[in-house]
Amino acid sequence: MASTLPRGHHFGLSLSGPGDPVRTPPDLHDDVFAISPDIRHVALGSGQNVMARSRADAPEGGERYEELLVNPTLITLAGQWGDLDRGGLRYLVVSYGHFDQLVIPLATGHLSIAFKSDRDPARHLPALAQILTHHGHPPRNTPDR
Repeated sequence: MASTLPRGHHFGLSLSGPGDPVRTPPDLHDDVFAISPDIRHVALGSGQNVMARSRADAPEGGERYEELLVNPTLITLAGQWGDLDRGGLRYLVVSYGHFDQLVIPLATGHLSIAFKSDRDPARHLPALAQILTHHGHPPRNTPDR
C-alpha cells in the first residue's frame, strides 16, 4: 500500500538565503494538507521560485511548468481584468479532467492547490486565508466565501 505522506519538490528555491522572495516555514504545506484529504498538491510560488509538495499517492505530472508559467499567467490576465472595475481577483478555480486547481494570488506570488475533482475547493477559502496570513503570505484580496 502506498504512503499518502506528502513528497516535496523545490523548484529553484533556497529557504536560507537573504532576500528570497518566498519564505515559508516547513509547516505551511502541512497546514494546507490538513484542511482536506482531497488535496493532492500544494505549491507556493513567486517568480521563478516555487516550493511544492504532493501526496505520495498523487500522480506525477507537469506541476513545475504549471507553477512557473500557467498559474502566474492566469493570475496576471484575470487580475488585470478584475482590477479594472470588478474589485480585484480573489481566486481562480481551473477544473481539469482529473482534478480542480485552486489558485490564490498573494502579494508576492501565488498559492496553488490541486483537489480531487468535484470537491468544491472554494469552500476552503476562509481556512486557507487564515493559514496564509498566519504564515506571512496573506492573499492579495481576502476571499470571503
